Amino acid sequence: MKLLVMIEKIVKKVALEHDEIKENLEYWLSRTPAERVEAIEILRKQYYGNTERLQRFVRVIRQA
Repeated sequence: MKLLVMIEKIVKKVALEHDEIKENLEYWLSRTPAERVEAIEILRKQYYGNTERLQRFVRVIRQA
């Protein structure tokens, strides 16, 4: 017998204070470009899975 376990996703959205934004900016500006790209790659893998390429998509926006 298989038991399916559901994992509840919990997301908390909070507003950053000006000091936090400044600290984050200072941190990332202190990293090398290679470290910044690696951080983006980690986030991309978390979101899209372990694919080697980004997904291609096109969005057509019609203007009035």
